[in-house]
Amino acid sequence: MRRLLFSVLLVLTVIPASAQISRGTVQEGLTVESRILGKPVRYTVYLPYDYHTSTRYYPVVYLLHGYTDNDTGWLQFGEAHMIADELINDREIPPMIIVMPDAGVSWYVNNFDASVRYEDFFIDEFIPHIEAQYRVRREKRYRAVSGLSMGGYGTLIYALHHPDLFAAAAPLSAAVFTEDEMIGRTGDQWAQILAPVFGPDRGGQARLTEHYRANSPLDIIRTGDPEEFRKVRWYIDCGDDDFLARGNSALHVLMLDKEIPHEYRVRNGGHSWSYWRTGLPDALRFIGVSFHQ
Repeated sequence: MRRLLFSVLLVLTVIPASAQISRGTVQEGLTVESRILGKPVRYTVYLPYDYHTSTRYYPVVYLLHGYTDNDTGWLQFGEAHMIADELINDREIPPMIIVMPDAGVSWYVNNFDASVRYEDFFIDEFIPHIEAQYRVRREKRYRAVSGLSMGGYGTLIYALHHPDLFAAAAPLSAAVFTEDEMIGRTGDQWAQILAPVFGPDRGGQARLTEHYRANSPLDIIRTGDPEEFRKVRWYIDCGDDDFLARGNSALHVLMLDKEIPHEYRVRNGGHSWSYWRTGLPDALRFIGVSFHQ
C-alpha cells in the first residue's frame, strides 16, 4: 500500500511539472517567391509560446540544415522546437523566433557561375521577407545564425561575409575543409558534391580557385581583417569522431592565431543527429546571451 501511495504521489508531482511547459507553434510548408533564384523557396518557422498573445517583437535565429536535408530536418530529427520550448520555459534563453529555410544542396552560397545565387537570396530577399512577415527585431544584436554540417558551413560564410548583420554564429560540425582535404577529394566526390558549387574538377591545386577561396572560411579568416570578425560572437562545436574534425580544429587554431574570441567545443561523438540534438541547447544558450544586455 505504501508503494502504491508513493507511486501515485510521484505521478501527481511529475505530471503538473511537465504540463506547465508552454509550447510554441510551428509553421511548415511556407514559401517565399525569389526573383534571384527564379522559384519559390520553402521554409519553416518556430514561434515562441507567447507570440500569438502578445504584441512584442522577438530576436531571431536562422537555423540551417545539412546536405541533402531540407527545412524540416531540424524539427523532424533535431527536435529543435521541443528544445527551444524547454529552454524558454526554464528561462535559459529568451523567447525567440527560429527560422529554417530550405537550401537544397546549394551550400548556402552563390555558386561558381552565378547560376544559383543562394547567398544573395538569403541576404537580400529572405531576411527582409522574414522581417516583414513576423514581429522580428531588426537590429544586428537580435539576429543570429546557426546550423549543422553544410548548414554549419553556411553559418560561417554568412557571419564572415556579413559580420555587421549577425550578433552570434554557432556552427555545429561545420563542413570546413583544409586545402589538403580539398585536393585529396576523389573525382567522384568532387563531381557529385562540390562541382555544382565550386566548378568543374581541374584536379590538384587547380581546384583551389579564386571562387573557392572567397568561400572558404579558412581563407576568409586568413586573408581578412580580424577586427571585422571580432564583431561576431563565435561558438564552434564538432565531435572528436567527426570526419570534419580536422577542418574545425584548423579553424579553431586559426582563430587563436588571429586573436578572434570564440568558444570551441569538442565532445564525444560523430556526424549524427544524436550529436546535434545534444549540441543545440548549448548553442542556443550561447546565442541567447548575445540577445541579453
